[in-house]
Amino acid sequence: MSLPINCYQTHPPLPLLFVVYSPKYGSHFNILRREDKIIECVIKCRLTDHLTSNSLLNSRGSAYCKHHSTETALLYIHDHLVSAIGSQKVSCLCPLDLSAAFDTIDHDILITHLSSWFGIHGCVLSWFKSYLPARCFHVKCETDLPSWYTSSCSVPQGSVLGPLFFVMYITPLSTLISSCSLNHHLYADDTQLFLSFLPTHFDSSIITFRMLQIEFRPG
Repeated sequence: MSLPINCYQTHPPLPLLFVVYSPKYGSHFNILRREDKIIECVIKCRLTDHLTSNSLLNSRGSAYCKHHSTETALLYIHDHLVSAIGSQKVSCLCPLDLSAAFDTIDHDILITHLSSWFGIHGCVLSWFKSYLPARCFHVKCETDLPSWYTSSCSVPQGSVLGPLFFVMYITPLSTLISSCSLNHHLYADDTQLFLSFLPTHFDSSIITFRMLQIEFRPG
């Protein structure tokens, strides 16, 4: 993968960050300058071409990918369940949701994934290293404006690259789930685990499924 030379020599964008609160949690979004968004669009285009041409996109994911949507995610699970019913099998479905998913992405782990999973090296990887860290934010509450804080994790929401970074970050999760002999499908921070089996194997399959639920449960 390569980038136009002016892209990775440009200083990484420094977004203005504001927070919108809901009763349960806060969500933050980045306001980028127009020229910064143009640079991100160019890089996203090159990065997407690299992932597509090398078949690196997760085939079990439907979020933020061309020709994929919530509809393709639902159809994938629906087809599996209907096929299982046709084979007279019982199915168990376990939905998982990551809370504040975009805010919990570790920069070091993401950089490692970019290099080891997606073959991004050299000056391109250096650009991504400069893009992610050292982002500062503060929260204004009425007239109070506290000091700036440095974010050590998360991908910028409201940016062009943020959603694609998230998809790349959770791609290894598919390998982990598949190693447990579970079917699954991902849509952004929503993961669907499902298992089909014959009624005669009900007891052993349910025990296995419950053990896997415990294994994937945080903490």
